[in-house]
Amino acid sequence: MDTIEFNEMWKEKLLNRFLTYVKIYSTSDADSESTPSTERQWNIANYIAEELKSLGLEDVSIDGNGYIMAYVPSNLENDDEPTIGFISHYDTSPDFSGENVNPQVWRDYQGQDLVLNKETNFTLSPSKFGSLKKYVGQTLITTDGTTLLGADDKAGCAEIVTAAEFLMAHPEIKHGRMALGFTPDEEIGRGAHKFDVAKFGAEFAYTMDGGEVGELEYENFNAAGAVVKIHGLSVHPGYAFGKMVNAGLLAAEFISSLPANETPSTTKGFDGFYHLMDVTADISEAKLQYIIRDHDDEKFEARKKFIVQKIEEFNAKHGAGTAEIEIKEQYRNMKQQFEGKMYIVDRAAKAMTEAGIEPKIKAIRGGTDGAQLSYMGLPCPNVFAGGINFHGPYEYVALESMEKAVHVIINILKASN
Repeated sequence: MDTIEFNEMWKEKLLNRFLTYVKIYSTSDADSESTPSTERQWNIANYIAEELKSLGLEDVSIDGNGYIMAYVPSNLENDDEPTIGFISHYDTSPDFSGENVNPQVWRDYQGQDLVLNKETNFTLSPSKFGSLKKYVGQTLITTDGTTLLGADDKAGCAEIVTAAEFLMAHPEIKHGRMALGFTPDEEIGRGAHKFDVAKFGAEFAYTMDGGEVGELEYENFNAAGAVVKIHGLSVHPGYAFGKMVNAGLLAAEFISSLPANETPSTTKGFDGFYHLMDVTADISEAKLQYIIRDHDDEKFEARKKFIVQKIEEFNAKHGAGTAEIEIKEQYRNMKQQFEGKMYIVDRAAKAMTEAGIEPKIKAIRGGTDGAQLSYMGLPCPNVFAGGINFHGPYEYVALESMEKAVHVIINILKASN
């Protein structure tokens, strides 16, 4: 794989670093207004910051909002290479438990069913997840069936730190300045909100936050979050006739008013959707949390107007003030930020080719910190980190995929002479 000798010692370093990271509880919380949104994220933030200092990186800092920055200096005599950034997030998704993660390592996987939890017979099977067949002969890291794994995006964190450590240990690899950034709260759409682009000092960057090997993305969803609150009236059920207004039943009615064929499970490619993330309801109050997604700007605006219109129709039927909605922008499609700057994407594609990887350039059905950062003046495509089946107990990553991501980082940084 080009001239980089990534031997067994380095593979074990990468593996052990990843295992350490995923065991640190760092789930974010969309209901919190603080940054980081959860106090527990400080545990991994402080750990990574101290680790970077121990490795001898320059100008290691962690600010009051949990954003970490560090640098590997250029080793070129006449340095005309740009400072290139690599960014990942250390929070994990609130979609599934990220507490007490117990990663399991399966060496030389042979395509069999993996019983992740013998007590519950929780099984990761290629009959259900055909992608497993791609990893025969490799080392897989999985969950124990009770939590998510956290490869999204602790695989990216481990890859960036390992690449930096490798460059520090191999001065014969000539490269420009590397900027490292680690963020909180990406999983709740706020990962880049307080990122100091000027301080970071990179001309462009890459988020290491994609999925399978070869993924390279520079366009993504436009994204917003919507919170719908429905107000009911609770009275004793024995005396409820003509009086009770059951917010839970009204919530069900509102949910059914949105298009059933415009959800994540019924759309693909560039199709947008409304995604019901969470429901809490009793007789008096109901709260519905949605995310709204579309690649196309006009369709995205139409989606936001549509759900507001549904609230207005709902109130016209059930009485003014029965339902209310709050919509918050999360991130925008970064594609237009790369007009005239496709050399940034091309550099990553070339780095993959040099590592023996076929680039798979596609649009993200999601978003990364890079989407926001691109609008903040830091063009930032997304590169694979290797994880599969994010945000749930079937999540896994191959060590070999993470190793390839490290190679790509190093190749991107290598001097272009």
